[in-house]
Amino acid sequence: MASESDNTDLVPASDPKQLALDVASFVASAVPYIGGPVSNVLSGVATTRKLNRVRGLLERVAADLKEFKTEATERYVKTEEFEELLERTLRQAADERSEEKRRIYASFLRDDIKTPGGTYDDKVRFLRTLEQLQPDHLMVLKALGEAPEANPGTMGSPSQTLSKRLPGMNAVHIAELVAQLNDMRVTNLSSLKVIMTGRGAADLRHSVTEYGRRFLGYLLEA
Repeated sequence: MASESDNTDLVPASDPKQLALDVASFVASAVPYIGGPVSNVLSGVATTRKLNRVRGLLERVAADLKEFKTEATERYVKTEEFEELLERTLRQAADERSEEKRRIYASFLRDDIKTPGGTYDDKVRFLRTLEQLQPDHLMVLKALGEAPEANPGTMGSPSQTLSKRLPGMNAVHIAELVAQLNDMRVTNLSSLKVIMTGRGAADLRHSVTEYGRRFLGYLLEA
């Protein structure tokens, strides 16, 4: 089973307002063009623990964007759309105990700043789905995205493949997680127990939808 990782006690529990100012100052010095929007959002994050979660995320984003700057980006980060997405992203990340998921939030925010394409509604949908995904879902998604082994055997089933790749989970729990991923349109694996060739059972990458591949890409990057 996946375990939560929340090593966010980076700063003693002192004055959250001062910590918010420190984080905003760091971001403004590293990536000046997003300092203003970040400062506006951080003023509403109330606790030291949550601010530390957000700080870790922003440090990753700042490191990725340190040498990046375009006129289009500077215009975009001044828009109401960006500030609302930034607020949603940071508030969700502040509530998120899983460090792995916070890394995905950081990658999403970085990409939105660097390549601000797509519609606002699509981005909000992505954030809503990410909020629903739990660490065990991410483990299943990773397992589905694995390339098949060289000698998968003569026959098998998707259930057998996932049980082998996820030894800490029982088959019933795996089936529940896959059903939930299907409901979120992240995967489309309809039958886990069907018997097929070993190669077919071992290669489940096709069961990750185009939408799901976006999460998987961020997950593998993280």
